[in-house]
Amino acid sequence: MKRIILIIAIVLVAGIAFYGFTKSSDEQAPAAQAVSVPVFTVGSGQAVTYQEYPVTVEGRTNVEIRPQVDGYLDKVFVDEGAFVKAGQPIFKINESRYRELLNNAQGALNSAEGALINAKLEVEKMTPLVEGKVISEFQLKNAKASVKIAEANKNQAQAAVASARINLGYTLITAPVDGYITRLPKKQGSLVSAADPTPLTLLSDIQEVHAYFSLGEADFIAFKDKFEGNTLNDKLKKLPPVALVLADNSEYEQKGKIDMVDGQFDRTTGAITFRASFPNAKGLLRSGNTGRVRVGINHDNVILIPQSVTAEVQDKVFVYVVDKDNKVTKSPITILGKSGTDYLVKDGIKAGDRLVFKGFETLQDGTVIVPEKVQPEVAAK
Repeated sequence: MKRIILIIAIVLVAGIAFYGFTKSSDEQAPAAQAVSVPVFTVGSGQAVTYQEYPVTVEGRTNVEIRPQVDGYLDKVFVDEGAFVKAGQPIFKINESRYRELLNNAQGALNSAEGALINAKLEVEKMTPLVEGKVISEFQLKNAKASVKIAEANKNQAQAAVASARINLGYTLITAPVDGYITRLPKKQGSLVSAADPTPLTLLSDIQEVHAYFSLGEADFIAFKDKFEGNTLNDKLKKLPPVALVLADNSEYEQKGKIDMVDGQFDRTTGAITFRASFPNAKGLLRSGNTGRVRVGINHDNVILIPQSVTAEVQDKVFVYVVDKDNKVTKSPITILGKSGTDYLVKDGIKAGDRLVFKGFETLQDGTVIVPEKVQPEVAAK
């Protein structure tokens, strides 16, 4: 009996001790606290995105300088890379043969003029004789026909003189426009011909340069839809200035203007050509330069968020949206483009939504946070 009482007492003491320990442990365990996280409110505004297209640069005028007569180069008046004015001599072909041809043609003209004078004198002599019926009228008609032939011979001789004079003039080759001389494959003493496949040089007028780039059919349609205007010419007039990015990724100091669209698509490539013109008074750009035309596109009332508040998983971009109960949800968004360090958002969030600004890497879906409001200007940094 005493043994049973002792066992019961031990059990009661152990139970009281265990209850006291459990209660003490429960009182000491702290409750889980919500994490404080910086949050900002999404807004809308105006932004500019840029699209770039590879271009080739050409001078306003690129002229092949070719000889129009055959002969040896007597003189080369310019050096490679020199700037020349319109009308300035560039090459001189030996003129001896062409001067002699001119002299021969001039002699033939003089002879033709003398023959015409004799024919007219013959008519003057025969006219009174026919009136006095000394000779027949047929002889007078024959003399007048001789005058016509002499006049035709004179005209032909005059044409030969003019042609010889033109050929003589072709021996001096002058610049047709202002511009820069390129390579000179033919040197002084070289034999040149109008049939040569290679020009004597190229003359490039680069006071203004044209940058040509191409768009595929789908890009062309999208390009037209982004700008106002009823016709394509109206749209071109309203296009903003464009920049030229050079091969070293520096931006050319002058802005340009898209001023031409080709009349048709290239059937081989399926692309259509655009032209942007840039002033080049300092001559910094030359024909053959390469680069990229950068076209700015304005967006009104677009959702803007910093790129730093997004997380990329495979091919998707996510943000962490905070609902009215301060619960975090990982949400995918669709990116329209970039503007500086900001994303332009097409779908997934709207103006007024709250997003986690920092510290989202450790958050799970459904986590309740204590939002710490971030000023919009801080979020934009």
